[in-house]
Amino acid sequence: MRTRQTKALNFDIHGRINISVDAQAPAAHQLKTMLACFATDSERPAHIVVDDRPEPMPDAGHLEHELAYTENAVRFNADRVQVVRDAEQWRIHGAGELLTSVVPVLDAAMVERGAAMIHAATMAFRGHAIALPAAGGTGKTSTAAKLMRREGWSFMGDDWAFLAEDATLLGYAKPMFIKPHHRNIYPHLFEGVRKPLVPSSLSQSVGRLTTLVHPYVIRYPRLADFSRKWSPEHRMVDAGAAFPGREVTTSAPLAASIYIERYEGSHTQILEKSTDWMVDRMMGNFHIEMASFSQRVVTGLAATSVVPWREHFAAKGLVLSKALDGRPCHLLQVPAAWSADQASDDIVRHLEELLPAVLDEQA
Repeated sequence: MRTRQTKALNFDIHGRINISVDAQAPAAHQLKTMLACFATDSERPAHIVVDDRPEPMPDAGHLEHELAYTENAVRFNADRVQVVRDAEQWRIHGAGELLTSVVPVLDAAMVERGAAMIHAATMAFRGHAIALPAAGGTGKTSTAAKLMRREGWSFMGDDWAFLAEDATLLGYAKPMFIKPHHRNIYPHLFEGVRKPLVPSSLSQSVGRLTTLVHPYVIRYPRLADFSRKWSPEHRMVDAGAAFPGREVTTSAPLAASIYIERYEGSHTQILEKSTDWMVDRMMGNFHIEMASFSQRVVTGLAATSVVPWREHFAAKGLVLSKALDGRPCHLLQVPAAWSADQASDDIVRHLEELLPAVLDEQA
């Protein structure tokens, strides 16, 4: 391993993973923002190192023109990203923004330490954690706002979290993406002179365009930073701004997991599901909700046997199975035709009916 000579930004992910980012690397600005809730002044041995200095790969194999690889490293040629797995440490090197590389590596590193990354809104209720895994656009952010107006609720995150095998939910209060349709739900975030947003009717079209250009924009950090700052699709705000005066819960024992799904029915319905069903949905939902390059990282590591699919998904499935064992799992289906405002109202109503009984049983 090479000796680092430059100043680093350090992040402590719930005492399980330490991330060190070269403060001079192009990725530093984005990661400083997206990992802000884990920032620490402590310098400890890093499990994940991020910089822009690739390592030699003598005698590397080639997978067409896309990948170069050895038994412990993969280089994604077009994206100028290299991922190295070296015993207890991962190293990510690249000249662009690297959050999309860090996310799948962070998931793999956390699984090795008994926790799995999930894509979910996460809230605490009466000291217990509630996981609400769902696809993007389902109404997670709107639901979080409405729950926070009620007594007994606390925010943990609206997008990502970690679920440990001992059934502790570990929050991730990263910046929230507030979109035009959230105006009535987060009115204080739209007060005063701020960056203009597109009308709600155009939001989906702009979102699709953003998704298409994202893999190319992130190769150029200055352009990506400008795009993120001035994009008319959304505003980025932290939990303190979204919920002024309210504390964020960082960890709590899991009480229940409710998968929220939009469907083509005409009314909301809630169905009991098995642990195995929820494990499968959590794993699939996390994978498909990652950015396209994050998915390519997982595929590239698997295709070159640096992290075989069999190894990673079996280990992650076992962590989630242990965490969910004996805890209620439900599917909450909400009509796809409803707005985020309508959907979140009904989601909140069902949660308020379901959870008191769940907590009473576990008391």
